[in-house]
This record gives sequence, C-alpha cells and structure tokens, in this order.
Amino acid sequence: MPETHPITLSVPEAGKTYFHLGRNAAYAAARRGDIPTKGIGKLLRVPVHALEAKLDRAMVGKEGE
Repeated sequence: MPETHPITLSVPEAGKTYFHLGRNAAYAAARRGDIPTKGIGKLLRVPVHALEAKLDRAMVGKEGE
C-alpha cells in the first residue's frame, strides 16, 4: 500500500517537523508569517505544499549569496 502524506498539518506539528520548534515558538513563527497558515473555521492549519514551497524559495535565495 502506498504511503500517503497529509496535505495540512497543525501549527505545532509543522513547527516540530520542519524546524524542531516547540508549540509556542511554532505559533509565534506562524504569527510572523514564517510558517504559512490557512484558517479553516476555528482551526489554523499549515498547508504542507505552501510551507515546502516557501522553504524552497528560501533555499534558492541562499544559493545566490
């Protein structure tokens, strides 16, 4: 059976998985816009595709330095 990956993560999950951040630091990064979020009702979710695209753009910018 193929492995499936979630298309969204909670803010703490995204912070921990991608940046090794704790819960409060992850929400602070989301407030700053460092972690892209999408509100769905009362939920705040992180679209994995948007986060990975943001990280890719950041890495491209680093290569030009």
